[in-house]
Amino acid sequence: MKRVVVLGGGESGVGAAVLAKVKEFEVFLSDSGCLKDNFKAELEKWGIPYEEGGHTKEKIVNADIVIKSPGIPETAPLIVELHSMDKPVISEIEFAGYYDTAKKICITGSNGKTTTTSLIFYLLQNAGLNVGLGGNIGKSYAYQVATEKHDIYVLELSSFQLDGMYDFKADIAVLLNITPDHLDRYDHKMQNYINAKFRITRNMKAEDCFIFCSDDEITMGELNRIIIQAKKLPFTQNGKVLQGAYVEEGRMNVRYGESSFEISVNDLSLEGRHNVYNSMAAAIAGKIMNIHNDTIRKSLMTFQGVEHRLEKVLSVGGVLYINDSKATNVNSTWYALESMTAPTILILGGKDKGNDYSEIAQLVEKKVKAIVCLGVDNTKIHAAFGDKVVADTLSAEDCVKKCAQIAKPGDTVLLSPCCASFDLFKSYEDRGKQFKDAVRKL
Repeated sequence: MKRVVVLGGGESGVGAAVLAKVKEFEVFLSDSGCLKDNFKAELEKWGIPYEEGGHTKEKIVNADIVIKSPGIPETAPLIVELHSMDKPVISEIEFAGYYDTAKKICITGSNGKTTTTSLIFYLLQNAGLNVGLGGNIGKSYAYQVATEKHDIYVLELSSFQLDGMYDFKADIAVLLNITPDHLDRYDHKMQNYINAKFRITRNMKAEDCFIFCSDDEITMGELNRIIIQAKKLPFTQNGKVLQGAYVEEGRMNVRYGESSFEISVNDLSLEGRHNVYNSMAAAIAGKIMNIHNDTIRKSLMTFQGVEHRLEKVLSVGGVLYINDSKATNVNSTWYALESMTAPTILILGGKDKGNDYSEIAQLVEKKVKAIVCLGVDNTKIHAAFGDKVVADTLSAEDCVKKCAQIAKPGDTVLLSPCCASFDLFKSYEDRGKQFKDAVRKL
């Protein structure tokens, strides 16, 4: 019996362990931190041995296959050692793909992937298809392959998940954009990060479809350099395309094969220029899947958006509070600011991933009346924005109170931090939740 060792006991790791158990491998899960109670209960239910609070090397290096959590970097000493022993180290997505014959629609990009993945899933559900949602969102893909049966999966894939994929193949791949992000994991080399994102096109054949943004310079630069077998379907807001999607005179036009679809940009439920891109990508995927135009239209008009992504929380005393905690890089915050129409108090800060704040300087100058920091070390933000920064805070509650003191009726308070959350919070979800709780207490 082959031995599978899973490193990391979060959603992804536990799902992979359950699938390995179902496929009759000898399974062991190891996590250097503490496992959540619900994950422990799941492992015990399936009779899967595990350890937490550290890795016992002897129990790991004898594995035939190692499945690594996306959170563990390739440079971790244990991973380096496994590679030196020629042990296969793969991702949960790669492993689940071995046992899944469903059609796979896979979405990546530096920004917008959760929204676009959720929108495509919503669209396919509305069409009455038997579809699963997984990857970097929702239930583990491996867990669903182990315990459910779907005809189609819509998978959000981060660069970390793509790094561990070799034989996996998407039937439809969507690449939304590439902007600098997570460069600390890629030797601070942009090309390494670009290579990771383009792994979504691995193994694709002529009958598969690759949907991409032709307005994204980095994507286009790479496409001019490499060969992709799949049908190429661009989307753009800067011109016309024969196949794919474009905007003309306020209308989004989508063409795939002989079939076409159009909708007024004003009818889209998601606001902002960046969401026009996300909606175009989803509409192209809908056309490829042969979804009826009425269903595509209804879905694009009624989709409710994603929690922690430009989420309107409440208006208090004439001030609108918006939770965009998912904006963990500068480009995300750029999109958020671009869509602001009222004078804005901007909340920035957290764990900086090598941010270049000059990218949002013009928008801050034009739209932001004050910046309140929410983070342990805000020196770079102070240096970038000078006297626009009016306060430093260390909790969501203090931050929201400070914003409420400054804000006037008609203003917007926007949490769009540009940074990861790990200095003060467990995750961007935790940061967003604490922000919303604080707003409700005002």
